[in-house]
Amino acid sequence: MIYTHHGIQVVAGGARETDDAIVIEDRFELLLNDRRVTSIVASRDQLRELGAGYVICEGLVRCVDKVNLDGDRILVCADTGCDLKQVKCETGSSGGLSFLSPAPETVSDIHITPDDVIAITKEIETELWRKTGGVHCSVLFRDGKLICKSSDVGRHNTVDKLVGYAALNGIDLSRCVIGCTGRQPAGMVRKSAHAGIPIIISRAASTDKGIAAAEAAGITLIGFSRGDRFTVYTHPERVELAGTM
Repeated sequence: MIYTHHGIQVVAGGARETDDAIVIEDRFELLLNDRRVTSIVASRDQLRELGAGYVICEGLVRCVDKVNLDGDRILVCADTGCDLKQVKCETGSSGGLSFLSPAPETVSDIHITPDDVIAITKEIETELWRKTGGVHCSVLFRDGKLICKSSDVGRHNTVDKLVGYAALNGIDLSRCVIGCTGRQPAGMVRKSAHAGIPIIISRAASTDKGIAAAEAAGITLIGFSRGDRFTVYTHPERVELAGTM
């Protein structure tokens, strides 16, 4: 997942030799029920989770039976695979191929506090990020507890990996909160909507279409979560806020 590359580091005009930890990106073919779906550029870890999460987050299936790995191929098996000929797709601002199946409305009665937002945001990093600074990170929380972390060269992949982990381990995503390093355009928000995740917390910004997608899907979208501040863009009723107008 990483290798060491020799370089020259310049600080305040002075140069010195250095060895940096560099993240490795690979390419994988994803198949659903033995039919090719797409090619994914990703980091080589949590690949079973990546495959399961991808087909759920893109609205191709609701659940996954099993995922096998065959070299650089991720083989997903599911009884409810749709006819991919009937699903339009595009390369969106989320950084990957996005299937334009309609996102369902997310229904959940969970609530979080500002302290929860701060605590979740603090966990949005992984050892790979600390070593390389070259990946995005996401975390999955339920009932205030960290369930899983993921990191990847693609921010969209980190969400897929968490959703896949939940799907393969029988975790109810309607009771979960996801925290991400990456910005939240519509393609990213749709992933959480297809998975049924009611709250997204991002350290980064959202786009106008990302906010519109969250509003339409019933998702509480929180952006610019840094330190003790954050901005709630949609469905603030899930956040227990004091002093709001």
